[in-house]
Amino acid sequence: MSAILIVFVLSYIGLALGSIPGYKLDRSGIALLGGLAMMVTLQWDSHQLAKALDFPTLFLLYGLMIISAQFRLGGFYTWVATKTLGLMDRPRLFLFFMMLASALLSALLANDIVCLAFTPVLCRALSQSKIPPVPCLIGLALSSNLGSAMTIVGNPQNMLLGQSGQLDFLGFFLWCTPPALAGLFLAWAWLAPSLPKTLPVTVIEDLSPSPLWPKLNLWQSTKAVLSMLLLLSLFLTDIPREHSTLAIAGFLLISRTIHSKELVGLVDWHLLSLFCGLFWIQAAIVEAGILQSGMAILASFGLDVQNLFILNTVSVILSNLVSNVPAVMLLIPSLPIASENPIAWYSLAVSSTLAGNLILIGSIANLIVVEQAKNLGISISFYDHAKVGIPTTVLTILIFFIWLGVAG
Repeated sequence: MSAILIVFVLSYIGLALGSIPGYKLDRSGIALLGGLAMMVTLQWDSHQLAKALDFPTLFLLYGLMIISAQFRLGGFYTWVATKTLGLMDRPRLFLFFMMLASALLSALLANDIVCLAFTPVLCRALSQSKIPPVPCLIGLALSSNLGSAMTIVGNPQNMLLGQSGQLDFLGFFLWCTPPALAGLFLAWAWLAPSLPKTLPVTVIEDLSPSPLWPKLNLWQSTKAVLSMLLLLSLFLTDIPREHSTLAIAGFLLISRTIHSKELVGLVDWHLLSLFCGLFWIQAAIVEAGILQSGMAILASFGLDVQNLFILNTVSVILSNLVSNVPAVMLLIPSLPIASENPIAWYSLAVSSTLAGNLILIGSIANLIVVEQAKNLGISISFYDHAKVGIPTTVLTILIFFIWLGVAG
């Protein structure tokens, strides 16, 4: 047990830091290394190794990445982003519709992909205007996280909760959307005063197609939209979500225009590796009784995670220490049976997602925006994000706790 505890602690310290000093290991590598160390320590055979993986969640993630790649390669993301540019003479209105578009797309598709597609287009357009770019780009990161809280397929931690608890898609949406929308409006209201009300009309030069912002292909984008609408309708049935998603993804691979290797090439294998490593770590600490002991220690201090306010406070803290996906994986075994208390599962999804907006390193979406903006000549510092992220997240979480008290 001591060896497992050491591996667990070292793995989560690495996940919290995001890297190991002196080594080129990121969070995915650290999680995978920790999982493999658990495998060796516990002497798992291939059957036990496979049993520890939650294949329905992995399949759902994989299929949604293929569908999201279709949107990107069809130029749909670029088209949506460029449509908002017509409002750049009214910067505050532009910010509102840009954040709304980002949130809605993130609710249906991976928020990381939305940021990856929107950021270069915005950076190019903002560099040609007199609008301060930093508030707009921070708004993109915040809104993509907030929008992703609304649905089971909005982000990886929601997918994990939805699959593990077999949560109802519509029930999840109806409960999680109000606090997410309130947070979206609050984030916009906080950022809007940093922008001028009006500016002279800005004429944006035509954006030359590139791998970062491919030109709109009407048929391929229509194909993506229709596929997503079909998938959403299937989510409302009793068909397992991973089956529906893989079926739609398989259909999209059949194309005369987009090569299948282009779609598969946009799958985030690093994220899938992160999930595999975390599944193995989680299975190991449950088998060794470490997780149960940790919950017992919390209970001895009067911190019972069966209380939803305590559960979600722990979720917010853990999500900012080790990131939201590892935090959710740690807390899932302590949740009540989903059919008896689905609110506990819904609330954990919202709190872990909202927590990602607090500081720059709290969400992968934040880092994608910052790194891409840096490559395109726009610098966003930790402080730039924190002076918006901290107050808006604190207020958003307070609104969430009020909602939890009313609707919980």
